[in-house]
Amino acid sequence: MFTLFLNLGGGEIILILLVVLLLFGGKGVPQFAKALGKGIREFKNASEDLQKDIQTHANSITNTVHEQMQDVTNFDEMNKNETQKRI
Repeated sequence: MFTLFLNLGGGEIILILLVVLLLFGGKGVPQFAKALGKGIREFKNASEDLQKDIQTHANSITNTVHEQMQDVTNFDEMNKNETQKRI
């Protein structure tokens, strides 16, 4: 959120705040700020949940691949043992 204001000068920020004050009035600004903060918080929580879901599924896929690789390795070792017994 802070990076949004990095490219704005002091005069531009004051102009934006003045326009917000004119549009929403003195009583509407706190309500607007509260709603904006709540929206940002909900977006942040949703993005964190999405990251957790992606990480969980990625770990699940990784575990499945490792299990399959272990199965292939075990199968290969069993075949080697059986081949050596036949010789």
